[in-house]
Amino acid sequence: MIDPTTLAESVLQALTLGIMLIGLFGLLIPVFPGLLIMWLATCLYALLENAAGRMHWEDWVLFAAITVLMVVGNIIDNIIIARKMRGKAIPWTSIGLAFLSGLVASMFFTPIVGLLASPLGLFGAEFLRLRQARPAFNSARSYMVAWGWSFAAIFAIGLVMIVLWAAWAFF
Repeated sequence: MIDPTTLAESVLQALTLGIMLIGLFGLLIPVFPGLLIMWLATCLYALLENAAGRMHWEDWVLFAAITVLMVVGNIIDNIIIARKMRGKAIPWTSIGLAFLSGLVASMFFTPIVGLLASPLGLFGAEFLRLRQARPAFNSARSYMVAWGWSFAAIFAIGLVMIVLWAAWAFF
């Protein structure tokens, strides 16, 4: 017979890992707060483990490290994209419209549509501003390059968050 405590802990670990993987792969969508979702899953895990009396100082240290990674990852994400786009003299209004179009499209359609809507929104805003397709396309291309670098950085941070949580949960 399976011990109910062991079963409950296994279910909690499976749910936490599942939510963390959703957050990790959600990072593909430019406006999706994947690192925050991963952190919320670990926070809930920590609270439930603490309530069960299974949190030790090592666990809190790992949770603190995951928290720092989440904050640093979100800052890095914004710095990479903003620096690359501002380096190409793209105004904040166009950048804001790109993020807004991706967010709205993700909410009302699918995340894939949101992924496409951000650079298209930037292209549209830049085309209206510049009245030329080539410079507007170059702006959208610089956004996609910045997003690619940003994704690589935060995906790596997300993987480290999962490894730290796994060390905490399974060892």
